Amino acid sequence: MPHPAARMGLVFLVLAGLALPAGAESPVVDLKTTVLKNRTAYIPPQCYTKTEDAAGAVHNPCFTCHAESRAPHFINDDDLQTAYSLPGPALKNPWTNLFVDRRAEVAKVSDDEILAYIRTGNYLDENGQNLLAAKLADLPPEWDVNGNGRWDGFTPDVTYNFDADGFDIGADGRMTGWRAFAYYPLNGAFWPTNGATDDVMIRLPAAYRETADGTESRLVYETNLAIVEALIRRAPVPIAPTDETALGVDLDHDGRLAQALFVAFDWAPKEGQNMSWVGLAQSLQAAGSAPLAAGLYPLGTEFLHTVRYIDVEEKSGQIAMAPRLKELRYMRKTRWQTYFDRQEGALAEAKERVDFPDRISLFFGSSEEGVTNGTGWRLQGFIEDAQGDLRPQSFEETVFCIGCHGGVGTNDDDTFAFPRKVPATLGNGGWWHWSQKALYGIPEMIRADGAPEYAHYLQANGAGDELRGNTEVIERYLTETGALRPAPVAGFRADVSRLLYPSPARALALDKAYREIVRDQSFAKGRDATVEVQENVHREVEQDQPTGITKPLAAWYQ
Repeated sequence: MPHPAARMGLVFLVLAGLALPAGAESPVVDLKTTVLKNRTAYIPPQCYTKTEDAAGAVHNPCFTCHAESRAPHFINDDDLQTAYSLPGPALKNPWTNLFVDRRAEVAKVSDDEILAYIRTGNYLDENGQNLLAAKLADLPPEWDVNGNGRWDGFTPDVTYNFDADGFDIGADGRMTGWRAFAYYPLNGAFWPTNGATDDVMIRLPAAYRETADGTESRLVYETNLAIVEALIRRAPVPIAPTDETALGVDLDHDGRLAQALFVAFDWAPKEGQNMSWVGLAQSLQAAGSAPLAAGLYPLGTEFLHTVRYIDVEEKSGQIAMAPRLKELRYMRKTRWQTYFDRQEGALAEAKERVDFPDRISLFFGSSEEGVTNGTGWRLQGFIEDAQGDLRPQSFEETVFCIGCHGGVGTNDDDTFAFPRKVPATLGNGGWWHWSQKALYGIPEMIRADGAPEYAHYLQANGAGDELRGNTEVIERYLTETGALRPAPVAGFRADVSRLLYPSPARALALDKAYREIVRDQSFAKGRDATVEVQENVHREVEQDQPTGITKPLAAWYQ
């Protein structure tokens, strides 16, 4: 019987033509060093975008990340929309992969060859066996950073066997704890048309999945996840009719235990308005070991995010997630921070930026145990080696992830995807994996100010990516003067896939280009899938150089 991952259209083929050339030496990345070649690896390539074009027009992709925050995130960095406020060591752009012309290499690879490569799984094999977990169990010495003979980091355990409610079901028939959710891709680099497909799953600790006596309960878990969603959205969340008496919690805050149709958002402790977990977590909350607060995930929350190649289905030509992973990213909340803790940290960071503008951030951890972000989360990841197998990310490759998770204004408890979870009205409460239902037919997200999210970004940026290198999107949706084309824009209002998915030709070209970075193992120089030299990127900037943007734009939630 084929593994359930076959629902993703997985086809496991023998690789042909994409191995390293005969006799070529495979590049090796040192996984044990914590010395950064790029000391500001946490500042992403997009921060070097030329926001003014040759004609003097100003483009603003910066508001996607840099904006006024909503508590308890207190970064409030909308000033970074108006100036390149980089520390001295970062003034010269270190992301030199943006300036590599890969057209000749891309032309040498046939479509059949790249499809064979991306359709060969490097996380699960054709029988659904976890290749990465098996390798971590038989640990290569070069991965054993602390030298104790065992892997002390996270071992990926999602099976990609999702049920109708988005729960991942293990080989034993029980929930693994992971639950997939659908979300609106963040503007710019995370649109599939700019280089990759991806998915995100959440897992709460066991206490949030169990009744008071420690028995696993899907109802308890579903309810606690709905409570988390209400806390992160700061809004009520619809749920299936739920017996509050059985759970012992007034979920809809109507003053009685009856049947609830939604979880109310009603958290203002100073006014006596509180919320409660259900099940075992409720008892732990009363004991002080399972804190709850608006805008914050429970202690021990985990996220798993895979970044993948872009597949093209043979018969329909539709875009799909490829079996092959580019990266597997993981983060776990290991320390609880109160509103006061987070505000104090943000104020200290803001003061340091003013007092010591050339001081860079320092990070602690390793490729084996992950890297802490300073605000309670530990991040870790895996990425392809030169042969396409997954390996741990190096310390520097992991630091790359830190800048966006905790260091920018538009985070919610250092995350992006879950706050942008699709509404329950789109079906299954918004809980499904992209292999079960893709972006096709998903209507455009509406911002808090009433504007359509993606059209707003196109208008503000004059492009569909920060680098303004995606000419396919520009030509389809913008006029020569940068105005929106009404008919095409109206087309993605009801179906965002029209905008967010690339043409088959572009998809395969981006796959081929990224494969060259894998071969070189040059992720420390940038991992954006670009075919041509990117012209709309500064190679060097002056400190506090104006961007040309004079009025910062608001984030999607404002």
